[in-house]
Amino acid sequence: MELYIVDAFTEHIYGGNQAGVVLLDRTAEFPDAALMQQIAAELKHSETAFVKRIDSHLFGIRYFTPEGEVDLCGHATISAFTALREERSLPSGKYTAKTAAGEILVTVESDCIWMGMAPGKLIKVLSNEESSALYRAYGLCIDDKPATLQPCIVSTGLPDILLPVNSIDKLTHSVQSKEEVIRLSQRHQVIGVHMYYPELSAQVTARCRNFAPLYGIDEEAATGTSNGALTYYLHSQGLISEQDENTFIQGESMGRPSIIKSRIGRDKEICVGGSAVISIRGWLNY
Repeated sequence: MELYIVDAFTEHIYGGNQAGVVLLDRTAEFPDAALMQQIAAELKHSETAFVKRIDSHLFGIRYFTPEGEVDLCGHATISAFTALREERSLPSGKYTAKTAAGEILVTVESDCIWMGMAPGKLIKVLSNEESSALYRAYGLCIDDKPATLQPCIVSTGLPDILLPVNSIDKLTHSVQSKEEVIRLSQRHQVIGVHMYYPELSAQVTARCRNFAPLYGIDEEAATGTSNGALTYYLHSQGLISEQDENTFIQGESMGRPSIIKSRIGRDKEICVGGSAVISIRGWLNY
């Protein structure tokens, strides 16, 4: 199997969010789930994507964290189609990725990969009691919340808690209580917590940090699905407009700054995109 390590949502190696990518032969079946899990655990990246071409414009993708399979992963999808473009000479154009979360549209450009999100869904606005517990899990309090934004659970394929803070300082210096965030993630049935400061400038829409310790990811440098959910929520609050190209900065606290782009169309369809670079190429023996 061909194996790649790809840095997604960056134009430089050692930036962005790394994902493993395994390109399968067109005639091969997906390996046994236990083997894919072992490979993901061995690579130790937040996600590894296993990719199989089904026909000229349709690909099957499965995603594994070091702890288990997940239905969808934004940065691993960007990584997978970058590897296909660079290593399999995939032309620019529109493709479909068949995932456990459903089929998603992927647009390949020469310098960017865009992926469509599932329709945005506000699952729940958290109560003051639930919100307070989340802020405490990061050494914060509910007074650190912006007055006009609410902690809530939103999904564009995967459910996340969106946790707003009212300053960059609070975002930068919050400290996660790992076991408490695991407990709260289980309680709310979410992947994790996407903390953000809504900068809302012409250059930066929001600065973010993402935590998913329930899935073995203490913090992640770039999270496409979570920023898709954040795009949906900020649009629902009238803070971003249709056809805007939004910019989310994530990973600064990890020394791996990432740039995640998003757009929301007139039909409310959300796309998340970015650049990626291959840092390692190899073959996996098994």
